[in-house]
Amino acid sequence: MSGYKVQDSRLHGIKNKIRVVPNFPKPGIMFQDITPLLLDPKAFKDTVDLFVERYKGKNISIVAGIEARGFIFGPPIALAIGAKFVPLRKPKKLPGKVISQEYILEYGRDCLEMHVGGVEHGERALVVDDLIATGGTLCAAMDLLGRVGAEIVECACVIELPELKGRERLNGKPLYVLIECFECCDSQKMKEENE
Repeated sequence: MSGYKVQDSRLHGIKNKIRVVPNFPKPGIMFQDITPLLLDPKAFKDTVDLFVERYKGKNISIVAGIEARGFIFGPPIALAIGAKFVPLRKPKKLPGKVISQEYILEYGRDCLEMHVGGVEHGERALVVDDLIATGGTLCAAMDLLGRVGAEIVECACVIELPELKGRERLNGKPLYVLIECFECCDSQKMKEENE
């Protein structure tokens, strides 16, 4: 559930800038497109500001952004709260030594990688992505950071699709979202590709 009161007019503006694209990239998926949000400087700024207001002063030293859309929101949040940005990337995108975390999707497997030495034991981390659907990607990100001893403060997403119960997979780790989308799925269960 969103931590902000419904009265915050910024949330209405953000929600109105999220476009639902049916059957993309595959039949049965109702893709939550943030492109209109990014094209509106006020809505984009409001989105970042809401996260910054929540995390400023929480002693977070790392903002870990999940490829690719976590790269959009993570860096401005990191800069505003005085944290470093750590990219969590798909395989073979980072040069040098990396650690990897495989995870299972509804149909198949995927992997996230992070540079060795980018995160130190005991650092406080915020994990950022645009959306939580079934939760597999966020779980993999938390596992990856946990393996190097980071303390996960919270996961933060612009959109949650509650019907897919991704929050339940986070093993009690706090999740903060701005927008809950209840009209996200058609008769076929949405797949992890929208994460």
